[in-house]
Amino acid sequence: MLIKNDFEVAEPVEKVWQFFANIPQVASCLPGAELTEDLGDDKYKGRVAVRMGPVRLQFAGTAEITERNEAAKRVVVHAAGAEEKGRGQASMVITAALARAGNGTKVDVTQDLQLAGAAAQYGRGMISDVTSVLMRDFAANMKDRIGQLDRGESAEQVAAVSASPAGGFTIGLRAAWMALTRVFRRFFAPYQPES
Repeated sequence: MLIKNDFEVAEPVEKVWQFFANIPQVASCLPGAELTEDLGDDKYKGRVAVRMGPVRLQFAGTAEITERNEAAKRVVVHAAGAEEKGRGQASMVITAALARAGNGTKVDVTQDLQLAGAAAQYGRGMISDVTSVLMRDFAANMKDRIGQLDRGESAEQVAAVSASPAGGFTIGLRAAWMALTRVFRRFFAPYQPES
């Protein structure tokens, strides 16, 4: 399943790229993600926990940076893991590409996600909505962390502040709201008065 998201950061591309160079710092921005061990050579062990509907899924696995292109400002991460209660597996290739957007930076994120087990039961729409909510939270956390660095906090201090957990209730509500909004737009679109 291919999922695409983008967001903008009101900072120059070079500054955002420098932030992306510190993987523990980046991981700390993703709700529910935690790096547990640096294996060296751009490979890490970690956990990701997220609630989808009534099910809380917690995956443990590895993530490896397989491409870091300075000139194109593009990074590719391969991640794979198993659900800790044995209810499935997930693998994902995440590509983040940075580009100038006015005085700031546009970050395009593409996720090629493969799920098996409990998480695969959920429809593409629900998974896309939850991913969109997580990306919005990631973007907000990243902007905040870059601001902390600008105020003089060290990268270690910034990375030590863990991201908020991927709270099931609020993420579920926000994802459900997105789905309802789409349904209402489709339903009421034929009844909109012409201008």
